[in-house]
Amino acid sequence: MGVIHVTDRAGQRHTLEAIEGWRVMEIIRDWGLPIEGLCGGACECATCHVFVDEPWLDKLYPPTEEEEDQLDTVVTKPNSRLSCQIIWTPELDGLEVTLAPTGN
Repeated sequence: MGVIHVTDRAGQRHTLEAIEGWRVMEIIRDWGLPIEGLCGGACECATCHVFVDEPWLDKLYPPTEEEEDQLDTVVTKPNSRLSCQIIWTPELDGLEVTLAPTGN
């Protein structure tokens, strides 16, 4: 087991235990932080939008065309990703993300 660090919309940082093979969206949701993930990880909405801290971007698989299409529906930054499309592995131990504003 490892951890991810999540900054919520109020600016509070949370350290969450992560389980290999779980989607980052599932980890955040299961620890009770306010992330919707309405489609359950099917890459059909953007309600799990997060900003990945810059040093971690190169450690992630590039977004798929499906993910990019969903990100086009919200206000993004260069470090925007859908947390349902990030599968946690031990290489991502210490991953830092920030929850994107809702309604974007």
